Amino acid sequence: MNNKDTYAFIDASNLFYGGEKSLGWKIDYEKLAGYLKEKYAAKKIFYFGGVETYNFPYDYLKNKTVPLNELDKWLSDFIKEKADFLNEAELLLVGRHLKRIRFYKKLKRFGYDLYLKPVKLYEQEDGTTKRKANCDVEMAFYLMKAKDNFNRAIVLSGDGDFLPVLKYLKKQNKKIIILARGPRSAKEIKKFAGADFRDFVRLKKMIKYEEE
Repeated sequence: MNNKDTYAFIDASNLFYGGEKSLGWKIDYEKLAGYLKEKYAAKKIFYFGGVETYNFPYDYLKNKTVPLNELDKWLSDFIKEKADFLNEAELLLVGRHLKRIRFYKKLKRFGYDLYLKPVKLYEQEDGTTKRKANCDVEMAFYLMKAKDNFNRAIVLSGDGDFLPVLKYLKKQNKKIIILARGPRSAKEIKKFAGADFRDFVRLKKMIKYEEE
């Protein structure tokens, strides 16, 4: 590693909610990794996201990311043990979360460095429950931690919360390129990036997931 390298940093919640849902098409993450490596010669691709754990005994102090193989087994066992006690909708939901874990395992095979944290449940004032796994702090931390190993960062997020870190990195002569969904990106991020802002929608032909 040297400070001539390019690293990519993906804010999964911003990319997914500000990306796929508003794009109207699915991202092929194998193609995305290939694009980042070919277009920008990205040496590392960091992916920050959340994962449902169903009381999996995750230790924040010992682990920097949720261990996927152990969580896969935990959730598979959970389904076997609780299948008779869960209704169809609950089984469907747990199955979807297990599928998400296996999606993450695919990302590892594609070459992504995963930093996953458990999704937490928050009770709202209206009595509803909100799921949240905000990874902004983790991503900002790794942007700073890795700064001596890259001279260019591709940031896949339009979240304005990253602005202080990005401004600092720019002052350290780091090249910052923002790759995000235009309409869902903060105005200050687009202003900061200027000509180095790339709208994700332009990548459709290159990274769209095609159903087999």
